[in-house]
Amino acid sequence: MDGVKAAKRRKITDKSVPNALAQLPEFAEDSQMYQSLLEMEKKLDWTMNRKKVEVQDALARNPTTARTLRLFLSHTVSGQLWQTGDAGAEGINFETGQGIPAWSLKVEGRLLELPNQRARDRVPPRKFSTLIKRMIVELDRDPTLYPDGNVVEWPRGPTIQQPLDGFTVRRTGDQPTKVRLIIYLEQTPEQYKVAPDLGNILGVKEESRIGIIQTMWNYIKIHGLQDKTDRRRIRADDYLRPIFGGEGIMFHQLPELVNRYLMPPDPVVIHYFINPAQVPPERPSAWDIEVKMEDTSLKNRIMVTVQSSKDSMSDLTKLDDEIALLSQSLHNSHTKRQFLQSFARDPANFIQTWLASQSRDLESVLGSGPSEGATIRAEELRRSDFFRLPWVEEAVAVHEGLRLASRGMQ
Repeated sequence: MDGVKAAKRRKITDKSVPNALAQLPEFAEDSQMYQSLLEMEKKLDWTMNRKKVEVQDALARNPTTARTLRLFLSHTVSGQLWQTGDAGAEGINFETGQGIPAWSLKVEGRLLELPNQRARDRVPPRKFSTLIKRMIVELDRDPTLYPDGNVVEWPRGPTIQQPLDGFTVRRTGDQPTKVRLIIYLEQTPEQYKVAPDLGNILGVKEESRIGIIQTMWNYIKIHGLQDKTDRRRIRADDYLRPIFGGEGIMFHQLPELVNRYLMPPDPVVIHYFINPAQVPPERPSAWDIEVKMEDTSLKNRIMVTVQSSKDSMSDLTKLDDEIALLSQSLHNSHTKRQFLQSFARDPANFIQTWLASQSRDLESVLGSGPSEGATIRAEELRRSDFFRLPWVEEAVAVHEGLRLASRGMQ
């Protein structure tokens, strides 16, 4: 029963047309068109499988894109002399801090939307704090008047923190202050600064580790530095000889070699000036910073495409099964046609040939023919119980009747 079930589950994959049928004049043109479609289908299947592998590889590597982070800096002041007028000193409460001259620096940031982006492809924008690793605010103030709080640092902790759209730094004072903002970006994939020794050769200042290795490999291919005898060996030219420290290295040593020339990227440095004696600007100052991050929009589109391709593949599989069944039916019909044509041309000879073929098949099944290893039927004939079976008497009567009838005809 297991063999029967397995046979039923076996999938028919042969979609070819019988050669004898394809050579018939009335089917020649249609058969040629069908064979051309099969060849085209093979090429299309190969292309689709290759693209599927490329898509899966792209999903595994997380597609990245360059986005623009717009940084806004603004400040407000309170309790300044030009705000309080003549009642400045009288309105100060040192216990509550009310009326003390002060200013607040506000740092905000947001990602700019992509141009011509469809509404369904938009995703919730990331908060500003998720785009930076660390931020340092340095205040250039007189240390004799303001000895403390001149350096403010925000590091991203290992624990999950609430994402923020911006930060506010508040300090007391009425003196002009220079602000130096240092931002270390969170980029995907991780970016590295290339040492000038290698960067000047490759023409790269900052890139991901994989991008730098790829650029190195492109340089090797363009200048033909791969050894023609041992393809694993990379020969050094005049520029790479100081980098390699010799005449060449092995291919698997390239990543380790590149790592020696990678350094942390330079932070983004922004300068800002606060003058509490003047009215703050109505609009904040803005800077655009390029950030490399995961392209979630592209990834979502790829996932939708992959899902739709799965549905299409199921439909294509059903159509392939139907074509295979029709092709199998065509094979069966062709076999029946040949059988009936042979019978119509010479019925007597056909029957004799067919009986001889069936006899050989029966002998092969029972093992009673002249072939080697025919021991099953011979062993049964040695047993007397074999001749006492119910069908033996009827078989003997039929055989004797046929023998006597043949004698009577003679």
